[in-house]
Amino acid sequence: MKAMTQDRYGDIDVLQLRDLPEPVIGDNDVLVRVHAAGVDAGVWHYLTGLPLAGRLGLGLTRPKIRVRGADLAGVVARVGADVRTLHVGDEVFGQGDGSYAELARCRADRLVAKPAGVTFAEAAATPVSGFTALQAVRDEGKVAAGQRVLVFGAGGGVGHLAVQLAVARGATVTGVARPAKTDLVRALGADTDVTGAYDVIIDTAGNRPLPVLRALLTPAGTAVLVGGEGGGGRFLAGFERQMTAMVTGRFGRQRLRPLLALPRLDDFRTLAGLLADGTLRPAIDRTFPLAEAGEAIRYLHSGEARGKVVVTVTGA
Repeated sequence: MKAMTQDRYGDIDVLQLRDLPEPVIGDNDVLVRVHAAGVDAGVWHYLTGLPLAGRLGLGLTRPKIRVRGADLAGVVARVGADVRTLHVGDEVFGQGDGSYAELARCRADRLVAKPAGVTFAEAAATPVSGFTALQAVRDEGKVAAGQRVLVFGAGGGVGHLAVQLAVARGATVTGVARPAKTDLVRALGADTDVTGAYDVIIDTAGNRPLPVLRALLTPAGTAVLVGGEGGGGRFLAGFERQMTAMVTGRFGRQRLRPLLALPRLDDFRTLAGLLADGTLRPAIDRTFPLAEAGEAIRYLHSGEARGKVVVTVTGA
């Protein structure tokens, strides 16, 4: 099979399209013929080596996983002996082990049926960004009807899905994004003018100091910190802000909630339902063929993408 492989850490030039044997699956695994694969910020981190490792000079030279990518949508090609919920020929989406390839091994509990009417590209764009946005809005932010919600990074992969989820829950949403993305944010049902105080802030951009977020919150408001892309910490980059929030967020009425988003089968099922009824619709800025997966990663990392970036593999 064709796969985009990585043998060392670095920029996108370390990626090479090669022929590899088909993945071997276990009893609880599924082999998926990949039609499309999503690109998220974590792919860049794994490509270059974790930021913390670079800061501490750990000298990483060889990644543990040779094929990059996690989010995917495709068709089940083979199932393990103990898999009962999925069958050969099913159209599915979720997470796998190395999705920038023609075939990917997946845990059966990381896949759900792709809704009819949803393209493979849309489905592949959903998993990581989708469950991150879902857990930020529903679980940590506890967004409810009538609340005022502010989303930073509202034109990005997680942010534009968080806007949709908050709007669907009956909130009045304001989105902050780069000027080139404000029309997308407005089209999703959000305002773009920051005024007054907010009940919930979802910060997907990762670079606002905590005092700035507190100043924008109501006295009993909640700020959810998604990711650690910025924040200016000397040693831990944006994760230093997350750790500070864990300590200082315990005091006072305002809540500062760092988010550690984790894949859950129930959340994948929820996302499938939201895709099926049209509540959630990923905005796909650009698609790239498998051979240009590196360019897809670079484009996402540039911050210019409006919504999601997808790698197309087969018939997406």
